[in-house]
Amino acid sequence: MLVTVDSRHPKQAKVDLLVLPMTQIDPDKWRLPPRLAAVDKAIGGGLAAILRSGDFRGRSGQRALVYPDGGVPAKRLLLVGLGEPEKLDAEAFRSAAGTAVGEAIRLEAKSVALAVPRTRPVPLEAAAQALAEGGVLAGYRFDSYKKKTNEKKGPTSLSLSVERAADTRPARAAAKAGVAIADSQNVARQLSNEPPNALPPIALAKAASQVAKEVGLKCRVLDVPEMKKRKMGAILAVGQGSVNPPRLVVLEHNPPARGRSGGQKRASAKGRRLPTICLVGKGVTFDSGGISIKPAAAMDEMKHDMSGAATVIGALRACALLNLPLHVVGVIGAAENLPSGTAYRPGDILTSMSKKTIEILNTDAEGRVVLADALHFARTEFDPVAMVDIATLTGAIVIALGSHASGLFGNNERLIDHLKQAGETSGERLWAMPLWEAHRKAVESAVADVKNVAGREASSSTAAAFLATFADDTPWVHLDIAATGWSSKASPYQPRGATGVGVRLLVEALQSWKNSNIV
Repeated sequence: MLVTVDSRHPKQAKVDLLVLPMTQIDPDKWRLPPRLAAVDKAIGGGLAAILRSGDFRGRSGQRALVYPDGGVPAKRLLLVGLGEPEKLDAEAFRSAAGTAVGEAIRLEAKSVALAVPRTRPVPLEAAAQALAEGGVLAGYRFDSYKKKTNEKKGPTSLSLSVERAADTRPARAAAKAGVAIADSQNVARQLSNEPPNALPPIALAKAASQVAKEVGLKCRVLDVPEMKKRKMGAILAVGQGSVNPPRLVVLEHNPPARGRSGGQKRASAKGRRLPTICLVGKGVTFDSGGISIKPAAAMDEMKHDMSGAATVIGALRACALLNLPLHVVGVIGAAENLPSGTAYRPGDILTSMSKKTIEILNTDAEGRVVLADALHFARTEFDPVAMVDIATLTGAIVIALGSHASGLFGNNERLIDHLKQAGETSGERLWAMPLWEAHRKAVESAVADVKNVAGREASSSTAAAFLATFADDTPWVHLDIAATGWSSKASPYQPRGATGVGVRLLVEALQSWKNSNIV
């Protein structure tokens, strides 16, 4: 879908669907904003009639369709509610655009124009970016494997109409960024939705390499001999039960840094001018539980157990498209967890890349084992100022937070606060969970350095405590997206299936990373 920005008056838009967002109104005293009033006058008062009837109040998600009998070139008008004015935020605009595109799909409207309102406290640029994000995200469908589909096609164009010509340039830049971010989130969604037979670890690595080639990222893929050479005993153990061997994928966004003389110099791990942030993703392309096999119910959804890896790929793609002035490294541990005669077992003791030993008590707690090597690799290879790992890690976080927020754990309060604020801004909320000394003690093993499970109590926190062992003293945050990485029901800009959660969040956190003083 092509997203453009212009300053034409909405009543001049020759489109299949003209979208008019409105905040919630008082039923006893209301007045149409000037641009909407002009549209209303042109069509003979149809908008005011709907408001007087009480059928539309501007509540969040509310919509009303109008078929004008002349007066404007648009075939249809759609009122969309933004919700209460005092609660207005970027997410309201994102949802409104999603609602509008959803209605356009239903009506098979190919061209859509949306009148961008000037509302406080949301700045124009934030509104334009959110509208672009919501529109692009709402148009995504996973239908790659359907020979014929009865689903209606989405619009091919979305034009955002701002009030003043002077607003066009900043709104256009913001919308362009919104499209880049949303397209990158759709890349993550697509990867997570792929069936496991189409996306084993080698294919995931190939997909990451293809994305890197398209946007100018550096990509390295470590195969089994290389991982053996580096003594990555944790990730190799998880993958040894499958005929599909594991991989470690490294993506790098490393833009030129300008020196004092004005010349450009590439950032590097040693002596760099740009701070390095590592994003580490869990890439378990299918998780049967291994020897500790899962129940059959809903096991098909375990194809998205690589959603953390997909998010890292999407986030790095957006970093390249937005040319963020940071050295951002994505590290993905990719493996398939299956039971077989060669699978790792409960009772095994593994030696990780860090030389720390891991007692395996449950092979279904494999994600943290994969991340043990991935975190250590990221920390020692790139010496980052901060690391963020993202993983569909524990069922306990689903019970604790549901799909309302992802779990947030870490060892650095300033980094935790920064990620939490980025979650609020991006609409991908985080909730800080405890990571105490008691949780660290709980993962101590009697026969090894650590054990991979510590019982049901506080199991999300003890899983994070296990990971903290391998983050060591590097400022680090862990995001548990077990509940938010997959949606079982549709919402305005989210169809059922993989969500690509974390792409907007991580990009926002990186964009607002003024310097390394955060940690």
